[in-house]
Amino acid sequence: MNLDDFRELRTAPELSAEQRQSLHAQLRDRLSACEWFTVGVMADSAEEAIAALRQLEAALGWDALSLGGEPLPEGGVFLKGNQRNGTAMVRAESGLGLGILISGQAPSNPDAEDTWGPLPLDFFAA
Repeated sequence: MNLDDFRELRTAPELSAEQRQSLHAQLRDRLSACEWFTVGVMADSAEEAIAALRQLEAALGWDALSLGGEPLPEGGVFLKGNQRNGTAMVRAESGLGLGILISGQAPSNPDAEDTWGPLPLDFFAA
């Protein structure tokens, strides 16, 4: 399994420990070619989405994004974070799958730009 296999998925698949390890390595390699990132988190609740974002930030050594858009919506959500401006917003959204999407931005190297995921919500859990 490689990161490109996720392109057609609507919801993140279950992954074995070996698959997670391989995908982590592939992702880190691709992320290293990018200058900054946007992240999208599709979750059943704002709390789940924020927890997944915070785990991702900790695992990748990113500064924590500032959350706007209080109060948090009830039910299914989409969290959109932008590393370049340091902010994240959570909006109510129904009918989405579940998972994390990461888009690498590389204006100086457009060939490195891509979107990866959906990765499981706990993909970056310690």
